[in-house]
Amino acid sequence: MPKVTVGLKIGASRLTAACLEVNGSARLLQVARETLPPGLVVGGEVREVEALSEALKHFFKRHGLPRKNVRIGIANNRIGVRTIDVTGIDDESQLANAVRFRAQEALPIPVHEAVLDFQVLSSGTNEEGVPTKKVLLVVAYRDLVDAYSDACERAGLRLAGVDLEAFALLRALTPPANLGMIDRSALVAVAIAAERSTLAVSDGFSCEFTRVLEWGGSALTGALARVLAMEPEAAEELKTKLSLEAGQVPDGVTIEEATLAREALRNGLQGFARELVSSLQFYQSQPDSLGIREVVLAGGTAELEGLAGALEQLVGVTVRVGDPLVGVSVGKKVKGEASPVSLAVPIGLGMAL
Repeated sequence: MPKVTVGLKIGASRLTAACLEVNGSARLLQVARETLPPGLVVGGEVREVEALSEALKHFFKRHGLPRKNVRIGIANNRIGVRTIDVTGIDDESQLANAVRFRAQEALPIPVHEAVLDFQVLSSGTNEEGVPTKKVLLVVAYRDLVDAYSDACERAGLRLAGVDLEAFALLRALTPPANLGMIDRSALVAVAIAAERSTLAVSDGFSCEFTRVLEWGGSALTGALARVLAMEPEAAEELKTKLSLEAGQVPDGVTIEEATLAREALRNGLQGFARELVSSLQFYQSQPDSLGIREVVLAGGTAELEGLAGALEQLVGVTVRVGDPLVGVSVGKKVKGEASPVSLAVPIGLGMAL
């Protein structure tokens, strides 16, 4: 039986949902977007549970979204992700206890304050014939997860799961059908939201590294507002019409203003490039890390024309804009929608089973 799921991204300034039918393959049935009042979600954490629950309730009602099988994503540096090796455990019933014990050593979160989940990536035996398992371990502070779950429950939503946005991002941008063609190099996926960006590094099979960068598209909006003495709302609108490639002059803007604006965007992008390079250098300092194959962009800011090329010049690695529909068919109601690049996280959440 096909299963209908709703992937829900709860951002600092926007709710975004993708409703998918999953039955071996995935089909996108509906998308919905709506602005969220400021202050409800800050830094990836819920600050106003009751107000968020009301916003969710009205959002699902207005757009006629299913309230069952909803999967939400979280992105926060209070979440630990590690790959660990567990040896000497051949009994699946003992594995959870062994992983929980290792979690106390591997991650700086007291286990009694944490929500823990794990996935076995591979199994085998070492040179002595002892069973070994490579395990992907995720640990999050319980209060962080509970706040999101509480808001959804009060809104009448039935959660099918809480996922890392990083995992959803990779799921959308590296569909299973392509895994057999991927070489042993790292794909870096980055979703640039308004206030923050989610970075995830994959070897093509699993997430090897993730980090939340405290930089988002609003930094570029602020840079435009300052250089052109504009209100933030006007600067945000102008940003959607600009290109980082020379030559384009939007209506209502002089050549001089367009040149200043383009320079402001390029300067603002340098801060993001520095954070990105620093994170990739940290990843590559880890044992068994891979060479970087490419950086794939998603999120609303990735729609800025010329962004990939400008960022590629700054970081020295191939950069392209991703397509979260590459492994998803699209229903009639969704065809003709705006660029799907901002839907990568909710689509990835909805693809999970």
